[in-house]
Amino acid sequence: MPNNQKHIIIQPDGTAINLRDLQKISLEILDYFDAFCNANNLKYTLCGGACIGALRHEGFIPWDDDIDIHMFRDDYERLFTLWKNYPHTKNYNFIRTTKDKFCDTMLTQISDIKTTFIKSNQTHLNIDHGVKLEIIPLDGAPEGKVKRNIQLFWALIFYLFNRGFAPKNRGKFAEIIGDILLKLIKSQKSRSKIWTFAQQKMTKYKIENSSHLTELCVTWKYMKLRYPKEIFEGERRVSFEGRMLPIPMKAEEYLETAFGNYLELPPLEEQVPKHETAYIDLNNSYKKYKGTYYCK
Repeated sequence: MPNNQKHIIIQPDGTAINLRDLQKISLEILDYFDAFCNANNLKYTLCGGACIGALRHEGFIPWDDDIDIHMFRDDYERLFTLWKNYPHTKNYNFIRTTKDKFCDTMLTQISDIKTTFIKSNQTHLNIDHGVKLEIIPLDGAPEGKVKRNIQLFWALIFYLFNRGFAPKNRGKFAEIIGDILLKLIKSQKSRSKIWTFAQQKMTKYKIENSSHLTELCVTWKYMKLRYPKEIFEGERRVSFEGRMLPIPMKAEEYLETAFGNYLELPPLEEQVPKHETAYIDLNNSYKKYKGTYYCK
């Protein structure tokens, strides 16, 4: 059954946020997104912590503060097109960095604009700071070490110029080279052209022609993993917070590859939300706090 253990986030001003209330907001976004996908014949599955929570807790991991999902690249791109034409509520924003708009994410996000969830590392940015659902695309991975390394090279170039900072976990030399490239190419227009080209290169391997899949819009730790395609061929529905939601057909194999023994609880000191926040308000839009908690 869903674990309702209380986890409290203490705000900078001393007020407390019950993490369960934040999870309920995330669940509302997921309900809306699920209805959108059903109406438009789009497929998705829970991934990451949400998938672990589904199998281990039948709901949220008690200390988890968001929901992540997977979509195959074709559906992921269809989502971008369809969202603009869907007669949906104005409560949710579609978030993705484009050549015209920087959103500080390589992923697609669905944001509840009635709420506030300002991450500590984004207080300088004038972006959408609502509670978000995050969508991670799955791409085909080529066979052969050379082709795979080339794909990963383009994924790192995409990361560098789409996010605007060098990856921190690829060694000091790679970080220095990344910083130099960003200093040489400061124009957002030029950066956009580079990451758009890199995206075309890294996603050219179609899922239907591939035997393995990969996540390319994530950190290096997960980017370098390859999953047998059969893991994600088909889905099954499992209980998540009283709903029957989709996970990969072989979700256990996916989770073991990505996270190891996912059924074992981490040490108590690690049972905390993964995002450091500057401010959370589940009842008011982030726009209320511009100049206070972000863009000071």
